[in-house]
Amino acid sequence: MSKHTIQSIRAFEILDSRGRPTLEAHLALSNGLTATAQVPSGASTGLSEAHELRDQDPASHRGLGVLRAVHHVNTRINAALQGLDPLAQPHIDETLIALDGTPNKSRLGANAILAASCATARAAALLTGQPLWQYLSGPRRPVLPLPMVNILSGGLHAAHAMEFQDFLAIPHAAPSFAEAMRWITSIHHSARLLLEADGAYFTGGADEGGWGPKLPTNEAALSLLTRAIEHAGLKPGLEVTIALDVASSHFFRDGLYHLHSEGRSLAAPEFIDLLDRWCRNYPVVSIEDGLDQSAWDSWPSLTARLGSRSQIIGDDFLTTNPQRLTRAIAEQSANAVLVKMNQIGTLTETFAVIDQARSAGWRAVISARSGETEDSFLTDLAIASGMAQLKVGSITRSERLAKYNRALVLEQTTALPHWSTSPAQLPPIPER
Repeated sequence: MSKHTIQSIRAFEILDSRGRPTLEAHLALSNGLTATAQVPSGASTGLSEAHELRDQDPASHRGLGVLRAVHHVNTRINAALQGLDPLAQPHIDETLIALDGTPNKSRLGANAILAASCATARAAALLTGQPLWQYLSGPRRPVLPLPMVNILSGGLHAAHAMEFQDFLAIPHAAPSFAEAMRWITSIHHSARLLLEADGAYFTGGADEGGWGPKLPTNEAALSLLTRAIEHAGLKPGLEVTIALDVASSHFFRDGLYHLHSEGRSLAAPEFIDLLDRWCRNYPVVSIEDGLDQSAWDSWPSLTARLGSRSQIIGDDFLTTNPQRLTRAIAEQSANAVLVKMNQIGTLTETFAVIDQARSAGWRAVISARSGETEDSFLTDLAIASGMAQLKVGSITRSERLAKYNRALVLEQTTALPHWSTSPAQLPPIPER
């Protein structure tokens, strides 16, 4: 416990990477130390996520302002945290949860609560003289994570040019984080060259910095990414594998998965067949939200079919929610959880989900949001989790690079173990 307590916390409305308002919190301790934290915002949001409080005032930021959340930090949260020990993170987070008093943090807003939670942790790290990752790790073994990097985008991230939201490269055989990022920049560049050679139409930059081409089918994107890996001088399946963020809830209607760009609609068994075929024909080792977020009856079939060969991740399906994760573990509905802090709202609850996944033998992928900030907190969280996987986005936007650059510097200035030391936490490598 510390003799230095929280003196005040103040929030400000800032802009995220999509030009939409979010929060930055400044927390001051009684000894004069100060710490800040910025919170992200998602586009592809699950129905069970904690509530992001927006002003709903059409005259300001099209109703997306967060001044009410800012006000809650500056008044009720500030009053509740004054005098508390910043080293008592569980107590801080319990205080915030109780102060809100709703099941989904809708009174104060999960964005207001998370800003306070993360600012407290950063202040505590400063107070103890530790890097943030070390302070957050607690009893866990910190690991420099394997990056899962966006190369091609569709869905809500790229004007619905394709139904599938993201096609990502995983440089699983890279000997270092620096080499992994060198591979990724080569693949990203190769993808652009191949798209131009094919005469692809670009819809503009995607939310997370990947290319947003209009292609004839979703499989065409998968084929192009495989070619881009080869064009970069790397071996698909042996050195670099592929992850899919299907985000299927956004094209699921009336019991069918509607691939409008391809002129067809598939029932769940047919859609699982499609994913299975792609895993056999391409080096796909990770599938996120392969089925609708409410399709509890179908998820076990997907996992039984592909779970031994692929990482089956729940994002909108699980929303970093311990109750949903408990049910999914019991029903064998997936084998990995995407972890997004703002889906649940506090650091303590975030780590509870990470530890629950680890105890069940599941994997966890620590993830950014489509609306991000330059705060690199997420990289420290991923390292501290020990779960060895990080999903941030692509490599052309400063809010993404802030996270990658943090890992690049830490690799050169610390003795953190490499992701290869935690093979149980990584997606399976396909047999070729």
